[in-house]
Amino acid sequence: MRCFVGIDLGSTTTKAVVLDEASEVLGRGITNSRSNYDLAAEIARTEAFVSARFRLLERAVERAAGRETLARLLRAFRLEQMLTQLSALRGKVEEEIGKRPVPGQKALRAAVAAIFDGIVAEEEARFLEADPPARSDFFRDAAGSAYARLAERAAAASGGAVTFDALLGLYDQCIVRVENEPLELGFREHIGQALERVGNASGVREAVDAAVDAPLDPVATVGTGYGRARLPFPKEQIRSEILCHGLGAHVLFPGTRTVLDIGGQDTKAIQVDPAGIVTSFQMNDRCAAGCGRYLGYIADEMNMGLHELGPLALGSRRPVRITSTCTVFAGAELRERLSLGERREDILAGLHRAVILRAMSLLARSGGIDDEFTFTGGVAKNPAAVEALRRLVAENYGERRINISADSIYTGALGAAHFARRGAAA
Repeated sequence: MRCFVGIDLGSTTTKAVVLDEASEVLGRGITNSRSNYDLAAEIARTEAFVSARFRLLERAVERAAGRETLARLLRAFRLEQMLTQLSALRGKVEEEIGKRPVPGQKALRAAVAAIFDGIVAEEEARFLEADPPARSDFFRDAAGSAYARLAERAAAASGGAVTFDALLGLYDQCIVRVENEPLELGFREHIGQALERVGNASGVREAVDAAVDAPLDPVATVGTGYGRARLPFPKEQIRSEILCHGLGAHVLFPGTRTVLDIGGQDTKAIQVDPAGIVTSFQMNDRCAAGCGRYLGYIADEMNMGLHELGPLALGSRRPVRITSTCTVFAGAELRERLSLGERREDILAGLHRAVILRAMSLLARSGGIDDEFTFTGGVAKNPAAVEALRRLVAENYGERRINISADSIYTGALGAAHFARRGAAA
């Protein structure tokens, strides 16, 4: 099967989208961006092709065993991937301990074993849950949260022989090395292990074998994003972020006329015509103020997950007015507000409003907000940012249709994939 690939190499995440010849999305992949941009692009691309094989598998498995079996098969596959990465991380941590012939090494090894055994047990239990709670798509975040929680418990159980800081330091030192290595096992091995977990329902093995063996021929690839200059593609296979986000938003919502993309490092306000061609734009790329990295910094300061900020901010009763969204001063202002007795919910609501106010300024300079308006990027998943945007758009422009796709973070990669398809057809 001929297919077309778009890769969006962002400052914080790298996304890939695979299209078939009918312009339908076959698969999507995402990973944390790293200093090794080539590797990040390859991992996202590999994830997208794994997703594509699941798409090919979907119809056959549904016919053979039903949607429930398909959902369990996907969860089992993700579990096998998680266990493989946990094993790799554990090996790196134990290797690091071996390099440190210090007193208490035996206690340190025992604590690390307890942590990883605990994480594996939690992952196995999560697989058995009918509706497990949502969590980050990234191994670093999912494993890191569990590791930190269990490390506190292991340190306390050691009676002072092992410190929490020592355990966390081992994780921080080894996680990057694991992220920078591709998974040892591929789709074929992981799906085989997953199949053993869900059982060989009638027809499922045949559907899995067909998905594994299906030929996927990527005939064209286009790259875009913050790090696009580092992508290993010829110059003619690179497109600007502005063009790709404009086209991607048009593909998702054909009535789009204005696009706002808030990513990790920059914010883009784009105007497009009825064909998705960019007519004007404004972009803030001088610093991370008012972008995803700013919110990430706030999350770190508050010792919270990035995904927790938005829901907490929605509980605000009286949002605090924030005077600056400069990342350099964010921590100082946050600590000052907390010391004055301000509620976390009110501070976060004010921070989200400040972020969107910066975006509104870019939108005004690009030509305002026309109907329809599409919000893309990772920040579009933040409910407090979306709520602040809805209010400010209504206040300044009246009622507008605001489109937000569940897959908004892939908009740039989607646009790049469509450019790849168009280029191959030319």
